[in-house]
Amino acid sequence: MATRTYDPQEFPPFAVTVDMVVLTMSRGRLHVLLVRRGVAPFKGMWAIPGGFKRPRESLLEAAQRELLEETGVDGADLLRQLGAYGDPDRDPRMNVVTVAYFAVLRDVQGIAGGTDAAAAALVPVSEALGEDFEPLAFDHGRILRDAIERIRADLILTGIATAFVGRTFTLAELRAVYEEAWGVRIDGANFRRSVLADEGWVIPTGRRAPSGSAGGKPAELYRAGRKWRHGTPIRPGRPNGTRRRESR
Repeated sequence: MATRTYDPQEFPPFAVTVDMVVLTMSRGRLHVLLVRRGVAPFKGMWAIPGGFKRPRESLLEAAQRELLEETGVDGADLLRQLGAYGDPDRDPRMNVVTVAYFAVLRDVQGIAGGTDAAAAALVPVSEALGEDFEPLAFDHGRILRDAIERIRADLILTGIATAFVGRTFTLAELRAVYEEAWGVRIDGANFRRSVLADEGWVIPTGRRAPSGSAGGKPAELYRAGRKWRHGTPIRPGRPNGTRRRESR
């Protein structure tokens, strides 16, 4: 029986892009880095940063380059692959497969739109995915939702919560990470007991935050212990006083 030869012309070409979901905590709320598209398609619409992979660069190199070019943010060492998206109609220009990455940054500074991005800004995730916010370009709303689901799962399995806070932090700042990602309210006293019950989760620094609220005593500052490398003391729906909060 004759062997059928491979004919590349039978397989239409397609392009490959990279898209990046960059998440950070700002003023106690979970934010995502978005860019305002300056070119077609979807000119003027908000999107997550991204662009086409060049022939001689890896996917990760493309993600690092596009993030820096479009936003001015260097998250090169923190990008992790989220997934691939290849619905044939996701891009009106051609058949485009995108590989999505996500990164958690403690602090995002120096944001500036560049290349084909007219602007860049941090937007609260609850607003970006809310009904009153304009839909994101392409299928970026779906990608952002998938990234949030990934973060929610990682908060249960890993110590990623400490990636959202500074080298030193208050317990309220750490608790806010879980509350924002899971959409819950966590009792402060129960949260404190959970992270202080065993040594190795948080370590007192002996210092306090610059100022207290409403004239109260400034909160104590902690740093992350080694236990976060292996998990988290907080679980949704467990005796941490967690309860679903109302939508904002």
